[in-house]
Amino acid sequence: MATHLIELSPVDMQRRLSDALSIYVDAMHYPRGTEEQRASMWVEHTRRHGWKAVAAVQTSDEPGEDPTEAPMVGIAYGYCGAPDQWWQQQVVAGLRRSGADAAHITALMTSYFELTELHILPPAQGRGLGEALIRQLLAGRGEDHVLLSTPEINGEANRAWRLYRRLGFSDVIRGYHFSGDPRAFAILGRALPL
Repeated sequence: MATHLIELSPVDMQRRLSDALSIYVDAMHYPRGTEEQRASMWVEHTRRHGWKAVAAVQTSDEPGEDPTEAPMVGIAYGYCGAPDQWWQQQVVAGLRRSGADAAHITALMTSYFELTELHILPPAQGRGLGEALIRQLLAGRGEDHVLLSTPEINGEANRAWRLYRRLGFSDVIRGYHFSGDPRAFAILGRALPL
């Protein structure tokens, strides 16, 4: 078995949506059925300016095997942030509440890539796929920054947090509560290029 990274077009993402959402549910330990709740939003995201997706797939390396049809073990996607997007509105409100000045908010939120989703199937974690996906996803981006949100974890003691810190992501907001989610999140960011 070999693992390959492939870029997904919006059509590919829609065709492989079930696979991608299954990874998301398994990686986040969400209950089955969450896929149906998220599917329309993930499809809508493919229409956003600057959308890009990368998948990690496992192939048997048989001659003629098509990697675009191989089993998916990881998914990452994102797009250009914009003022009319719910996530940006939430982050701007959080920055204001934390006392950030208007110039800082404008500098951070004017040109950024939102790393919206990054998930690896649990059995495939710990093999560098998350970093490989991020690096390919962010390669050649023209935005000034990349921003993401991730659940707060005690002591930042999980693979995702270790990856983000290793790649130079720093705190933008900590302990943030998005509307409708009881969990605390961190907003992390860093300058581009990676």
